[in-house]
Amino acid sequence: MKRIIDGEAASGLMEPLTALVVKAGEAILAINRSKMRVDGKQDGSPVTEADLAADRIIAEGLAQLAGDVPTLSEERTQLAAPPFRESFFLIDPLDGTKEFVAGRDEFTVNLALVTSGVPLLGIVSAPALGLLWRGIVGRGAERVSFDGVTIGAAEPVHTRRLPMSGEPWIAAVSRSHGDPKTEAFIEGRPHAVRKTVGSAVKFGRIAEGSADIYPRFGPTCEWDVGAGCAVVTAAGGRVTDGQGSELRFGQRSDSGFIIPDFIAWGDPQAVGRY
Repeated sequence: MKRIIDGEAASGLMEPLTALVVKAGEAILAINRSKMRVDGKQDGSPVTEADLAADRIIAEGLAQLAGDVPTLSEERTQLAAPPFRESFFLIDPLDGTKEFVAGRDEFTVNLALVTSGVPLLGIVSAPALGLLWRGIVGRGAERVSFDGVTIGAAEPVHTRRLPMSGEPWIAAVSRSHGDPKTEAFIEGRPHAVRKTVGSAVKFGRIAEGSADIYPRFGPTCEWDVGAGCAVVTAAGGRVTDGQGSELRFGQRSDSGFIIPDFIAWGDPQAVGRY
């Protein structure tokens, strides 16, 4: 029987899901990056044994926590059966694989719980930074520090208001996925300052108020965006497509679960005004 999970039920899942994501991050950190095998997918993106190890831990954990809820994972798309009309988990076991392979620390484990096509719960964990951002839409967002599998106290976070006239916008930008349309959009923001950040850490920076906007006008995948969308929304922001409309998740696979473009806004009042 399929399940529809609401905010109250999601709250009961947050702590065990957080522990599961942190455990997956530990598995990633245990991999020797200098000796690991790196393969290429059909789309040309890399996949490593760290991606697969994290995915295996998450799959096993979700089977125990909520085995009746479907899962869409980047590493197991062949098992997905969209459309997901009720609730499902959306997973990127290692977002920022290029960052990971290059020896940098800004890679994440992303987990979202999506209900009726909209991300409800999100966890974005940066294992090498010892930080994660999590939230439930309508119930707020938090930043949490952790050391190994020891999880610290949660600190509430909130997006910041639109900068006043003359103040700079802080735009979170990718290190490896720039494109002319995104650059043009940033140039249109008053006094924009670019802040280079890897992977879904950009969503965390929006949620905590240290960046204002994260535009991406090149194609990406649902599992790259779902968890961050929930966290930013829970923190008081909004994530839209390039035209300012709501994003929908898990509805179809004929496009390869591709999101053509999106913008994460710290201040939802900015949507449609700039």
